[in-house]
Amino acid sequence: MSAKHAKSKLTMAQKADIHELYEMSVQNVENEVEFLQTTFKEIRGRTAYLLREDFCGTSAASCEWVRQGPEYQAIGVDIDPEVLDWGRRNRVGKLATEDQARVSLIESDVLTVETPKVDLLAAFNFSYWIFEERATMLRYMQRCHAALKDDGVLFMDMFGGPESFEETKEKTKYDDFTYIWDQAEFHPVTNHMRCHIHFKFRDGSKLKKAFTYEWRMYTAPELRDLLLEAGFSKVTVYWEGEDEDGEGNGEFAPDAKGEADLAWIAYIVAEK
Repeated sequence: MSAKHAKSKLTMAQKADIHELYEMSVQNVENEVEFLQTTFKEIRGRTAYLLREDFCGTSAASCEWVRQGPEYQAIGVDIDPEVLDWGRRNRVGKLATEDQARVSLIESDVLTVETPKVDLLAAFNFSYWIFEERATMLRYMQRCHAALKDDGVLFMDMFGGPESFEETKEKTKYDDFTYIWDQAEFHPVTNHMRCHIHFKFRDGSKLKKAFTYEWRMYTAPELRDLLLEAGFSKVTVYWEGEDEDGEGNGEFAPDAKGEADLAWIAYIVAEK
């Protein structure tokens, strides 16, 4: 059997790249970078040039950051060598040659890594929830505080709402596949949760447990208190606005109360 014929026999799941699927279904780095830059300017009155992306994964956000211009630099930190190698080949390697040198990817633990002080530090996709012990989370936030310049800002995302405490599945359809967010376990005593990402394709093939996460479900008040305890001078939650149908519109603004939605995603912004 020829290699070409053998490949044609593969299912869509067998031919899929889980990192590509993740970026298409979970990330929107163009919007993230715009939010980072716009919010930093509103808070500090200047432009941010040096970004550190913790739990950077494929480094898609870091690559988008340096596309802003030749004066922008990004440092990506992740403990997983496989995903960093993928990012070097498929994201950094596809930047313009002059941009590639301005992305530095570091294989390290975010609790111990040493980097130059940065304008912005971003910990997105809820990855920092891996620190289930409060003392460890506080130590991470203190490390973030130390890694920022004197007027630096830390950006994190979070989710919540009553549905977040349930064992449930949510499906989102795309052209060629369906993304399935599976909250497989939740323990109310500890707020420990186990979540999976599955993908199902048009030909009926599936990628089960393409990604698995073991997290503690932190609430907004807990995170605000921890950040202030870690030394940040001000902590603000940015809540998503709504369109005419009551759906999220992708625009986030400071909100001291939020809305009692069944499920929500917000940013938490901590100023040094």
